[in-house]
Amino acid sequence: MTLHFYKMTGAGNDFVMVDNRDLSLSAVLTHDTIAALCDRRFGIGGDGLIAVEPAQGSGDVRMRYYNSDGGEAEMCGNGARCFTAFVDFLTPGGMKEVNFETMAGIVKGVVNADATVTVQLTTPKDLKLNALPGDEVVPAPVHFLNTGVPHAVAYLPSVADIDIRKMGAHLRYHAAFAPAGTNANFATVLEPQHLRLRTYERGVEDETLACGTGMTATALLHALLTGAPSPIALDVAGGDTLKVGFRRVGESGFADVTLTGPARIVFSGTVEPSSLRGADC
Repeated sequence: MTLHFYKMTGAGNDFVMVDNRDLSLSAVLTHDTIAALCDRRFGIGGDGLIAVEPAQGSGDVRMRYYNSDGGEAEMCGNGARCFTAFVDFLTPGGMKEVNFETMAGIVKGVVNADATVTVQLTTPKDLKLNALPGDEVVPAPVHFLNTGVPHAVAYLPSVADIDIRKMGAHLRYHAAFAPAGTNANFATVLEPQHLRLRTYERGVEDETLACGTGMTATALLHALLTGAPSPIALDVAGGDTLKVGFRRVGESGFADVTLTGPARIVFSGTVEPSSLRGADC
């Protein structure tokens, strides 16, 4: 069958977007075919694939998110922002506010007047300060927070010249985060409310130009460690600056966590999935 798709980017985090509200694509979107679609040399290319599906509960719609290796993941912050903009685009007359279901829970997305998108994320969990001491690969304490998906975070004097593949894989497969593994984030503090961030993503198994849940985990852990107030700005590898907002609850809790930044459609097209190398069609 011919698959119609859109390509979107959220601060350099790029996704293949498909409309599966009638569930006609479900049989096509297999593990191997999704990986083939996301392949940057033989497919469309993307950090993941996102499908709009009908809601199963109280949401307006359901977001299905797949990493570029074809595996389904609980959530993706930048993906959620792109999803919000995509649903607005697909809806006659627009839909500037969307409550959508994810494996991590209900997420609210809003398309702002300046065309940026804000998502209100699920409540962070599984906080572990100093989850790992520094070692010869990552020379700084490593902290952990699940912001919809698991994230390890280390704060370094500079992230400009780090070997992110080596450091990222070291944390991603570390026994402390088994069996699910973790995403790995490396940040440096520019000002009390301004960080620079690089992220190695689980499922992509490489650095990505941005990661919304990684930005969120990094900002919230920074707030815990330093007392920095909301909002916190983060410069990402794709060249954009995004903002994480939050409200502190007690000594270590957060509520009303938001992520704001750009999300746009870059192009659209059609593809024959059966023609892709490695596709399971």
